Amino acid sequence: MRFVRSLKFRGWALLGATAFCLALPGAVTTLGNSAHAGGTLEERKQPMHFKWNTCQPDCRGWVSAVGIVTSDSPREFEEFARDRQLAGVTIVLDSSGGSVNDSITLGRKFRSLGALTTVGATVRTKSPQGERASVAPEAYCESMCVFLLLSGKTRYVPPVAHVRVHQIWMGDRADDAKAASYSAQDLMIVERDIGRLAKYTFEMGGTGDLLSLALSVPPWEDLHELSRGELRLSNLVTTDAVADVFLQDNGTLPMAEAKPSKPQDRFASSAVDGDAQPQPGKSTKTAEAAAPTGSAATAPAQPQK
Repeated sequence: MRFVRSLKFRGWALLGATAFCLALPGAVTTLGNSAHAGGTLEERKQPMHFKWNTCQPDCRGWVSAVGIVTSDSPREFEEFARDRQLAGVTIVLDSSGGSVNDSITLGRKFRSLGALTTVGATVRTKSPQGERASVAPEAYCESMCVFLLLSGKTRYVPPVAHVRVHQIWMGDRADDAKAASYSAQDLMIVERDIGRLAKYTFEMGGTGDLLSLALSVPPWEDLHELSRGELRLSNLVTTDAVADVFLQDNGTLPMAEAKPSKPQDRFASSAVDGDAQPQPGKSTKTAEAAAPTGSAATAPAQPQK
């Protein structure tokens, strides 16, 4: 298929050209080959869970959102938020993505709170004064997690964090996507949900460049890690100052070994000097035919990414 080459129309051309790129109901994919340095790798393979992290009296707390978005995630977040005052809360993401439609629903819930979003891994350390929570910046936000990041009213990505995109695909056929067959019903589902994702992207303030970048990476290729320029181009980053997403009490940021003299280091507990050298991210290679959420088997599952 011949694509439109104009930059102005490139994103929309790819929307149509990558039509076979969305998971069927009942299919769940995981990013089994994604590299991750840190203690949350196993957590990221599980359904997404939410935790409130307190660092008072030094600073305000934040919500950590770790794991794969499933059909249960929006409801579980509602239950988590019910007895908490979360207006303007900071949400720290460490996720491999998950359900397309449920991620859209969850992202809209985040935006309705006026949430601030960033990428990081929450770390808890013991001290004589008790347990202390901090945020390590070398974490991963992949696939549909990128669209959760987009839901923040203010969005910050640490220089050593990894934000990676790829096409959304039929989860039960991701292992051998080229050899699989696809029906007219598949095409209908794809067209519908790409439209939903595009609508959501523009509602959240993202650009067509984000869709273009994501929809140009098939599942048999490595995930594409967004550069600092691409993060700006797609409008995923709205600030370069960590203090804009971690509101401060008493002038203290919840960062282990923070170095406020350099803005690029102020998020760091595990940041290293110089440019980060991440391992290549692999695209979706494993798929399951049923959602790992305990939902009833007859309930329609949402498409996955």
